[in-house]
Amino acid sequence: MPSTRATTKDPTQPGDRSAVRTLLRLWPYVRPVRARLFTAAFVAVLASCTGLVIPLVLKWMVDGPVADRDPAGVWLGALYLLLLGLGEALLFGLRRWLVARPLSGIEAGMRADLYRHLQRLPVAFHDRWASGQLLSRGTTDLMLLRMFLAFPMTFLLVNGVTILVGVVIMLLQDWTLGLVILGPAVPVMVTCVIFEKRYADVARLAQDQVGDLTTVVEESVLGIRIIKGFGRHRSQARAFRELTRTLRGTELRKAGLLATIWGVIVTLPEVAIGAALVLGTVQVASGGLSAGTLVAFLSTALALRWPVDSIGFLLAMSQEAATATERYFEVMDEVPEGGVRNSALRGAALSGAGAAWGSPQALEALGEARLPAATGGLRFDGVRFRYPDAPPDSPPVLDRVDLHIRPGESMALVGATGSGKTTLTALVPRLHEVTSGRITLDGEDITAMSREELRALVAVAFEEPTLFSASVGDNVLMGAADSAGAAELNRALSVAQAEFAHALPQGTDTQVGEQGLSLSGGQRQRLALARAVVGRPRFLVLDDPLSALDVHTEAAVEAALRDVLADTTALIVAHRPSTVLLADRVALLSGGRITAVGTHHELLRTNAEYAHLMSGTSEAEDER
Repeated sequence: MPSTRATTKDPTQPGDRSAVRTLLRLWPYVRPVRARLFTAAFVAVLASCTGLVIPLVLKWMVDGPVADRDPAGVWLGALYLLLLGLGEALLFGLRRWLVARPLSGIEAGMRADLYRHLQRLPVAFHDRWASGQLLSRGTTDLMLLRMFLAFPMTFLLVNGVTILVGVVIMLLQDWTLGLVILGPAVPVMVTCVIFEKRYADVARLAQDQVGDLTTVVEESVLGIRIIKGFGRHRSQARAFRELTRTLRGTELRKAGLLATIWGVIVTLPEVAIGAALVLGTVQVASGGLSAGTLVAFLSTALALRWPVDSIGFLLAMSQEAATATERYFEVMDEVPEGGVRNSALRGAALSGAGAAWGSPQALEALGEARLPAATGGLRFDGVRFRYPDAPPDSPPVLDRVDLHIRPGESMALVGATGSGKTTLTALVPRLHEVTSGRITLDGEDITAMSREELRALVAVAFEEPTLFSASVGDNVLMGAADSAGAAELNRALSVAQAEFAHALPQGTDTQVGEQGLSLSGGQRQRLALARAVVGRPRFLVLDDPLSALDVHTEAAVEAALRDVLADTTALIVAHRPSTVLLADRVALLSGGRITAVGTHHELLRTNAEYAHLMSGTSEAEDER
């Protein structure tokens, strides 16, 4: 069962969130179109108040032309009513036209900002968050925000003004009947206050559960081969049904709360209108009130039924929008790579202010500042790494790694499973940030470079290749400059022994499908390798790039790679002797540290752990 690991708070626990303060965070998006939205709100208020003039016309008709039996006056009154109704409809239509374009623009802008921000967030963030939770924030939550800006935000104001104007009109008609109508105001407001807090908690829980459900659907679609291969479709269906059952229960709780407030908000005013009708009829019968005044009063009260009745679901939509805003900004508040918060922390460390110098992080920063000057090539100096969400007292994954790969040299990185090889390679393009120590490229600290500059120098190929729903050519050329063309593409495919792309139905223009699952594992891995070498990078980081290849294809790729590696400084994670032999030297990673460096044959003679790793691999290959 998926967990709510994507949320930053437990939605079932009470909090001090203010819906108004949360929704005010939308102001930067609303500000550019505020004039149009304010105009639309004014038009809606005018339309609503136009509707309140109708009861006054009815009063004039009943006490005037109807009482005097004047047909011409009745027809004139009917014309007034028709014009008022037509004017009200046109004004509401104008409001809809005014808000349609800016609201779609706000939604598109927020979605674009969210996508752009997600691209800038570090890998550690994406490791923590479920993709379905992010997807629901970019779709369902933004839809709720657009609906709030289109309707509740405007009509909470419009209905409030309408109720206020209507109450004033009723009090001017007859203050005793007006007080009867105002009787339910206090219990309705108390109910709304209680409802707001309870509904907010349930709305947050429901939206988080939608994110969990989205995650399950996405994982089931992407992992359909595994599910079918192991016959797990029934267990997956049960897990999905359990989630939908849980979400259904939460939605029913929302419906129950909404039904409760709706019942209170509708029933009490209806009772008040009934009491006013009885009392007003008695007054008309006794001559204390004109029939026209009673008709106008009751018409005004009935005209206020919709503004009062709508309070419940307007508050519900506002709470859901506040929750959606909170969820949206939970992601937007995350500090991106090279973000302000990191810069601020670095500034505080350099200033030496406060007690921060006594922390382990500050001591590590001091040690980093004292590192000797780096030389050319790729160098790791005292690199230590601990995952950001790891317990503070846990041992680091990498502990004071020192390694120098000379310019133009290829270094194979070997170690037991779980020794941190992949983690070490991820530090070079800054997919993760070092905890302490530093990494330099040709003597320049990678943290002093912009990420664009760094990633233009370093190309990577991962053990698990990822392809996008695009053509073969587009996937490969993603690793090159925008000006790269067919010549660079063909060269990269040749190096990676991926000429099979030319034999596809549309050649290199063939769409590979989502995740590239229309291709074999070896084909995907060769295209990923082609993507890494197409831009002729100065530094190349390969994480076991040949693991899915058969021995003959592997030999052909290795032969082509030797020409590429001759002009590149490369770090290659290797598990097989055939891959190790691509490199000039080998580094053994053990216990989070580099424990031995040398050629393959030197380490076989002098290092028992390395000999054991290579002998186990060789035996497995022999058996195969």
